Amino acid sequence: MQATRYYQPYFLEDRTGRLSGSEFVDIHDRVRLAYRCTRRDARGTQYCIFELSSPRDDAYTRPVIALEFGPNNELGTITFGGAYTGLDMYLPKVTPGGTTRHRTFTGHNGQRYKWSYRTHEDHEWTCVDDADNVVAFYNLKIPGEPPYPNSSGCMLTVEELYGDMSCEFLATCLLMRHIVTYGIQ
Repeated sequence: MQATRYYQPYFLEDRTGRLSGSEFVDIHDRVRLAYRCTRRDARGTQYCIFELSSPRDDAYTRPVIALEFGPNNELGTITFGGAYTGLDMYLPKVTPGGTTRHRTFTGHNGQRYKWSYRTHEDHEWTCVDDADNVVAFYNLKIPGEPPYPNSSGCMLTVEELYGDMSCEFLATCLLMRHIVTYGIQ
């Protein structure tokens, strides 16, 4: 059975805007993701992404993606369905020795994507495919915009054709934000 198309992107409202945990809920209630800290100790910190809109019984307990960071917020590993890789290998700089604010990754669909910082319109972060088509982007709350109940005013937008990659775009966007926040080279 094919999913209904609405011909509009997934607008995932970032409830807190913080890297320490948030929920990302589509304003049309098609997708609901949670980003939660699941471990913090001397070895570092682990965050997991849960797909709460899933009909699975274990949606609240079995993460779709896990991100591990070392004791000083350094990059660790990313885990998808039991397979893991180092975050530097999964999300390398576009050019070796280049800026940390432009990184690429190969999605679970085998396609290459690139995240960039403040390169498109009013996007804080923009993700493009190999043909330079925007597939996802993250916006901050507009300065002077009034506060919203249960929302930071920040938004991750994923183009509808890439909705099945929402978890991966969320994970990589959070990684990019982490890299800049903690000054990781």
